[in-house]
Amino acid sequence: MARVVRGLSLLFSGVFAGFLVCVLVLENSLRGFGASVYTQVRLVELDSLDRLASVTLTPAIVTSVALAIWARGNDRRVVLVAVALLVVVFATTLAINLPINSDQSAWSVHNPPADWAAVRDRWQLAHLIRTTAALLAFGTLTASALTHRAPTKHRTPPTAVLA
Repeated sequence: MARVVRGLSLLFSGVFAGFLVCVLVLENSLRGFGASVYTQVRLVELDSLDRLASVTLTPAIVTSVALAIWARGNDRRVVLVAVALLVVVFATTLAINLPINSDQSAWSVHNPPADWAAVRDRWQLAHLIRTTAALLAFGTLTASALTHRAPTKHRTPPTAVLA
């Protein structure tokens, strides 16, 4: 069971981190455009991307916590680091990104607010922080999976049975 949970933890944290990297690239590309283009793209992003984030981040956290419960020794410490990083992602999202998303959903493409660039910069900085944390969490979980040794059952060597 722990093997399945480890696989699911890697899957969800990897998909989530990859999703955040894609958004980071898109948002960086938008820096060269004006308020109307930025607002229009953000409204498109806000249509469904929050749902994608929820259906990947939530299971990433849940499976990583479950993995931390089953892990032992140094492996547990490594997985707990990943869990802490995912909590940073979650906290940053709740404290900064989601409130800005909520405000931006009411923006008008034809009349964006005067401070749109400052809001964009604050959102993008928070997004950079959570993307970095998500990538580090995925990397940590990957390292844990690569160095993890499954417990071995004590077996009697075949020569001892014959003797």
